[in-house]
Formats: sequence, structure tokens, C-alpha cells
Amino acid sequence: MTQLVLALGAVLAIDVSPALAHGVSAADRAFMTQGGLMAFFYLGAKHMVTGYDHLLFLFGVIFFLYRLKDVGLYVTLFAVGHSVTLLYGVLSGTHVDAYLVDAIIGFSVVYKALDNLGAFRAWFGVQPDTRAAVFTFGLIHGFGLATKLQDFALPRAGLAPKIVAFNAGVEIGQVLALSAILIAMAYWRRSPAFTRQAFAANVIVMVCGFVLMGYQLAGFFIA
Repeated sequence: MTQLVLALGAVLAIDVSPALAHGVSAADRAFMTQGGLMAFFYLGAKHMVTGYDHLLFLFGVIFFLYRLKDVGLYVTLFAVGHSVTLLYGVLSGTHVDAYLVDAIIGFSVVYKALDNLGAFRAWFGVQPDTRAAVFTFGLIHGFGLATKLQDFALPRAGLAPKIVAFNAGVEIGQVLALSAILIAMAYWRRSPAFTRQAFAANVIVMVCGFVLMGYQLAGFFIA
């Protein structure tokens, strides 16, 4: 399992491209502009399954959650957060800089890894409210999703149901990706070495978050 995490970290550090983060390929762009509600649903699910910044954050969120009840609570908080800002951002026409919001998403990955490592308690003597943090970062992730849809200049007619369909796809994609992560985590946690490997895994997640932040900030200042 450690080798898998290390490989993930290496891939993320090397191939941080717009197409894999929040970018949309030309084929997907044509599919979305010509397709109906199912096209938006499909692309929402695809975006979440391939959105490694979202998945890294969720990986950190559920890393030390052992009960399905707790997993459900935190994932629901994240889902409600990103659903609110996705719908609000697109329907209200509220624009945020894509580079900056994606940099904050990268920071959310760093934050969660540091939280898992107990850094805040060690440095400041306090433990932030993890539920509030997950919900707040969910709001930020939603704006990240909204910036992608705003790139399409979609017509206002019939926009609301299309955005709802896209968001529904995001939720389904999140469930599918999270299910795979939880299955892998269940096997990993059975290993006697999990406790020792957990530290290295969260350090790698933190490094990946810093890479994402650096990439987006560089894009912001260069662009």
C-alpha cells in the first residue's frame, strides 16, 4: 500500500496539468454544449472521478475515519458545501479567479494532511473543528467546479436543470471514487504497518497539496 501511495504522489507531482485538474477537453466541451441533461450528468461524474484535487482532499478527510456513520457525516458536509457554491456561482453569475480558487483547493489538501498529522495541536495547542473545516473547504471546492462551467458561456435558457444534472453527476462520481478509496483503505488498515505508514502517506498528500498550490499560483502570476 505504501508503494501505491508513493506512486500516486509521484504522478501528481509530475503531471499537474490543467486538463487533469479542472480543465475540460475539447471533446468534453463539444459533448457538453451539444448534449442534454445526461451529458451534464456524465461530465459531472467524470470530473469528480478524475479530479485528483478533490479526491486527495477526501482521502485526507476519511483517512482516520473508521465508522461509516462518520464517513457519511463528513462526506455529506463536503457535498452540501460544494453543491451550494456550484449552484450559486453558476446561476448567479458570480465569478472567481480559477487559479486562485484552485490554489485554495490545493491548500485544503495541505490543511487536511497537517490536521491528520496532529500539527495544529502540536504547534498551537488547539484542534480546529474538523466538521467546520470540511464544510468550509467544500464551499471552496464548489466554486472551483463553478469556474469550469462558467467557461462554457452556457445559454440562460434551461440552465438550472443542466447545473442540477451536473451536480448530481458530481455526487455520483464522488460516491464511486470514495467507495474505491474506502475499500483500499479497509485492506490497508488491516496491515500491522498501517500506523507507521500513515505518517508517510499524509506527508506525501501534503507535498502534493503544495505542488497543486504552487502550480496554480504560478499560473495566476504568469497569466
